[in-house]
Amino acid sequence: MPDKSLYMKSSLFGAGLGIFFGAILGAVTGALSASWSGVQFGALWGIAFGMLTGALTGALTVRTAGTTGGVSTGAYTGMLFGALLGVLGIFIPEAFRASVLALDILILNVIMQGRFEMVALLMFLLSIIGTAVGAWVGGRILKSRNLDDYCK
Repeated sequence: MPDKSLYMKSSLFGAGLGIFFGAILGAVTGALSASWSGVQFGALWGIAFGMLTGALTGALTVRTAGTTGGVSTGAYTGMLFGALLGVLGIFIPEAFRASVLALDILILNVIMQGRFEMVALLMFLLSIIGTAVGAWVGGRILKSRNLDDYCK
């Protein structure tokens, strides 16, 4: 089992990456509303969800990949965890969906038509964040091996 400081470093690093990627994805998703307040709202929620997803993905990547797993193990760990965390979108209040539908923008009407669509969008976005964070953390904690020892 990896040491505790590796969990802490990876969680903090993952939270920072999650904030960065979450802010970008949230702002772009908020831009679908074609309003500045939508961009701000999306960026703020992207930061919040990104920090949570990034920190937990960083710790989970240390657990699954360790120092030998690498980028792919981290990416797949983050992808799965982001999708599972996105299921929490089922708890998004119905009033939020109604307020988005009141904007009467075609793409938002399609995305927010029902709970399934909202959860699918959140699962997709958190999976993107988790994949990026997991791959980066998995590559960062990978310890190089001396292949000359294995080829003799």
